[in-house]
Amino acid sequence: MAMAAKNLATCIFCKIIKGEIPSYKLLETELSFSFLDIGPVSKGHALVIPKYHAQKMHELPDEYLADAMPIAKKIAIAQGAEDYNILQNNGRLAHQEVDHVHFHVIPKPSKERGLGVGWPAEPMAKEELQAIYEEMKGKL
Repeated sequence: MAMAAKNLATCIFCKIIKGEIPSYKLLETELSFSFLDIGPVSKGHALVIPKYHAQKMHELPDEYLADAMPIAKKIAIAQGAEDYNILQNNGRLAHQEVDHVHFHVIPKPSKERGLGVGWPAEPMAKEELQAIYEEMKGKL
């Protein structure tokens, strides 16, 4: 199991992967582990976590990302909800609580149940958008 050395001893998700903390395991592959969230937002709320310990998604090797998304898809189908959210947060300001990359698969069975999301759009001038585009495009 390839994992970075930092925070492994205390990481709750690493302990779940190793079986040191019990979980309601759904699917497991060589690279990923998935289980029901014990503090669900809605019925069937699950997590998909890479077996590689990285705090943020950009620190995760691509093969772990490629493995996680088909698992999230299978879980979403198994949940049976027509509508659902796939949520992945990076850093405290972005609402990340556990410092190990993870993807939430959250059924949205009704307007009242499931994840509530605000979208505080910030309109900007075309010139500003063009400058941002050029800067980002140059880094890609």
